[in-house]
Amino acid sequence: MLVFGANIVSYLTIFPPIIDTFLVNWPYFGVMICLTGIIEGASKGSGLGTKFLKSGVIMVGPETIFFSKDTQIGKNVVIEPYVFIGPKVKIGNKVTIKSFTHLENCKIENKVDIGPYARIRPGTTLKEGSKIGNFVEIKKSTIGKKSKVNHLSYVGDSEIGKFVNIGAGTITCNYDGIKKSKTKIKDNVFIGSNSSLVAPITINKKSIVGAGSVITKNVKEKSLALTRSKQTEVKNYKKK
Repeated sequence: MLVFGANIVSYLTIFPPIIDTFLVNWPYFGVMICLTGIIEGASKGSGLGTKFLKSGVIMVGPETIFFSKDTQIGKNVVIEPYVFIGPKVKIGNKVTIKSFTHLENCKIENKVDIGPYARIRPGTTLKEGSKIGNFVEIKKSTIGKKSKVNHLSYVGDSEIGKFVNIGAGTITCNYDGIKKSKTKIKDNVFIGSNSSLVAPITINKKSIVGAGSVITKNVKEKSLALTRSKQTEVKNYKKK
């Protein structure tokens, strides 16, 4: 399948193989090679695209959006350009998926906002009202109701509770080089920006992790965890 647009730009996205399917997609100029036929574009005349458009799914630039044949989409869903939906994806009602988002083998509940430039990997569930922002990767995790991972973060092998805020640049350190371990963040927790949570670890309810912290031990309920070093200042400093 060839998708033509107004011009060719320098951006190139190569999605990994998914069950013998290989996709190369440029903005405004894309090429799709389907070896098994499980992926299909939403361009005019394609069965899936027509089906979803008729069901009320709002697609911006439908010729740039790709679905798997088993994709399930609810009502009042908005999908922006250059979204890739791989196999085993179920999307609820009133969901917004912004440009350049990649989803595979995941469940998206109602009123979820995703992207732009987000990657939702297999085994992930995004609960109702949660938000996944730009340049965020979620792998084999549950993001609880009304919780937010807004910017530049990696969440892997994690259970995130309700009303959790995860600050920009946060990483769940789930792999020690030998095995994967789980991070558990309970309800109403605030994780400050640029924090590293070294699994296995549990951050209990209503706790706060200070920005820039490396957390290696469980955090008790209603506690502040802070591990950054004290700031020092040299007065009247002169370079040698």
